[in-house]
Amino acid sequence: MPLQLFGGAITTEAPHNLIDASDIRQVPDTQEVFLFPNSAISIIVEVLQRVEPADSKDAVKFHFDSLAHDNSATSSEVLSVDIVPNDRGDLTPSAVLLSGFQTVTKFNRTAQDQVRILMALYRVEDRGIDLVVTFNVPVTSQDGGAVDSNGFETARQQFDTFVRSLRIVDFGLFA
Repeated sequence: MPLQLFGGAITTEAPHNLIDASDIRQVPDTQEVFLFPNSAISIIVEVLQRVEPADSKDAVKFHFDSLAHDNSATSSEVLSVDIVPNDRGDLTPSAVLLSGFQTVTKFNRTAQDQVRILMALYRVEDRGIDLVVTFNVPVTSQDGGAVDSNGFETARQQFDTFVRSLRIVDFGLFA
């Protein structure tokens, strides 16, 4: 059964055991946040105002850099950017995928976490919206929530399924 986002306006395929963060804490109306039950991996789906770079690859890098800034990352690097065309015949924009990493210090600790970032950008041009999906995958972590290389590969496959199956059902969400 597809995961329903924003009241069913967006659907996607996702692991069935995700924890809806809104059951635990306050989540802004512009976000859907999910947590993995056995690690510190999180998924954020966010409806944002369209950013300035007209080129989609530059735009996804802009969102990645904004995330690094918001995370107070001490370093960040983009490893790859690819476009996955939507060939299903629906109106969901093609996805621009970014893979990278950020080094962040969490909760006033001195040791830093290495977080792999898997990001997808869907530009809803006529609504002035950037829909951004981010998987935050800690590969080293001070709190024990990191995943090993097998865990990262599983998360990468789940990200791939999530972004390729994402379908905007109701564009009224962006009104």
